[in-house]
Amino acid sequence: MNEEVELEKGVVTKYRRHPNGGGFVSPKAHVDATAFVASTAYVENGASIARDAFVGAGSWIDRDAMLGSRSFIGANVHVGAGAVVSDGARVGSHSRIGANSRIVAGHHLERDAMIPDNVVVGGTEGPKTRYVRAA
Repeated sequence: MNEEVELEKGVVTKYRRHPNGGGFVSPKAHVDATAFVASTAYVENGASIARDAFVGAGSWIDRDAMLGSRSFIGANVHVGAGAVVSDGARVGSHSRIGANSRIVAGHHLERDAMIPDNVVVGGTEGPKTRYVRAA
């Protein structure tokens, strides 16, 4: 079942409620059934959230962002367009992850972190993680 939400300037966008947590998920996003999306969180077009991930209250997962398995996003976090939070990475509440940035697998960011666009955080990249991108 889709719900319509009026955003800025009267633009109406359709979302579905995720069964695990009740968050707003674009019909053009992929969220694994085991992922938790809090009821006041938003997941935009093209975003992908893997198994056992957690998205806290008031967080916004922007278009084409990807969250790996067992990743954790605290409350009121913005994960920018095209950003990747890899498997097991944790992002503290009130943080901002810039567009096209990457948080390396297992890395933990404290609350209120501000990561600029196009940055890799957490050292060298390990093995590539497989993500499912929404159609």
